[in-house]
Amino acid sequence: MERYKEGQKVLMLSILLNIGLTILKILVGIIGNSQAILADGIHTMTDAASSIGLILGLHMAAKPEDKDHPYGHEKAESISTFLLSIILIAVGLNLAYGAIMTLIKGTDAIPSIWAIYAAGISIVVKEIQFQISYKKGKQINSDALIADAWHHRSDALSSIGALFGVIGARMGYPIADPIAGGLVSVIVIKVGLEIFFKTYNELMDMSIEEEKLVNISNKIIEYSKVSQLREIKARKHGSVVYVDVIITVKPEITVCEGHKIAEDVENIIYGQIDNIKDIMVHVEPNNLSQTNKI
Repeated sequence: MERYKEGQKVLMLSILLNIGLTILKILVGIIGNSQAILADGIHTMTDAASSIGLILGLHMAAKPEDKDHPYGHEKAESISTFLLSIILIAVGLNLAYGAIMTLIKGTDAIPSIWAIYAAGISIVVKEIQFQISYKKGKQINSDALIADAWHHRSDALSSIGALFGVIGARMGYPIADPIAGGLVSVIVIKVGLEIFFKTYNELMDMSIEEEKLVNISNKIIEYSKVSQLREIKARKHGSVVYVDVIITVKPEITVCEGHKIAEDVENIIYGQIDNIKDIMVHVEPNNLSQTNKI
């Protein structure tokens, strides 16, 4: 529960900062004749909207198991992140369309000096937001918060692109501004696709990293009371992990001894991964013709 509260505090800070930046950039984009800054402002607006969605997702994920959801609600965090990725992709495509149409029709609009100031402020604020969100996301193991951090980084990069576009337009190359707007859209789409495929795999119960599975397997195999490790599977469930293991033991031992060995195996696994929610260890009698552990 505490990790969700920590995540929500960071998201609330992001929402407040993003609302301020959105108002600043959209006003400057409209009044200051800068399509790049306007596109950047719309991008920031999606940051605020997505952060609100992530707060709701974290709130749902923090709920305990119930009759209808015996495995908990952690996937709500993945769902909210998945929706964030779709929003990013849609916004990116819309920005790309606007930039292309401007290039086709042509433009002679020269952005005002305020567009440069707005871009500079955005770069600094968004990078600070990235650092805060990313560090906290790593600390509490929240993919949603890490995804939101990369959303901030993409906004910072888009502000850099917008800045160069504005400078180019003010130096006598009006076409630089819509070109910068197009580059912003590419960054937004790229980040959206990366988050989309990552959370898609989580929702499809993707396995944890192979290196972690190998380490766990080696530790179990080293345990002398386990005859064989027949199978090990692990799946991501939002920010937590479920692990299923099948081991074999000597057939002549008692049920109590077998249960104790299963508990020892559970403790071995818990020692290898921090964010495990549940482990299922299935114990079978060893086949005497297969005495070597795998």
